[in-house]
Amino acid sequence: MAELIIREARREDIDEIVTLEEQCFATPWSRESLEHDMFHNAMSGYIVAELENRIVGYMGFWVIVNEAHVNNVAVSPEHRRLHIGSALIDMFLKYADSNGFDGETLEVRVSNSPAIGLYTKFGFEEAGVRPKYYENGEDALIMWRNKK
Repeated sequence: MAELIIREARREDIDEIVTLEEQCFATPWSRESLEHDMFHNAMSGYIVAELENRIVGYMGFWVIVNEAHVNNVAVSPEHRRLHIGSALIDMFLKYADSNGFDGETLEVRVSNSPAIGLYTKFGFEEAGVRPKYYENGEDALIMWRNKK
């Protein structure tokens, strides 16, 4: 397998990130929303997974005071189960730890057991539920990784 590169997203990655967003989510963020978040929101950060000069995954997050909120983790359907999601989360948590964040949080569909298992592997714990959070009425599980 070719070398997987995890790096900060760049402006030229936007087309592939939009494609991933559309492939991976029932209600994807619009190109305009992604561009605004990536290039005009000082609180946001984006990292990508690159394989053979192609973006095969990405992760977006916001830094709010001393915590990080994960917005999206996406891996192309044909590249799932290759530990790309793990590599993205690992890089994100190293960044969070090196910047002294008190904790990291995210929401995940209660039905998405593979993602819940992945987040649990990295120390995220269930902290509550957001009823009817998603457009189809599905609840979101709130997960936190706290260091204090």
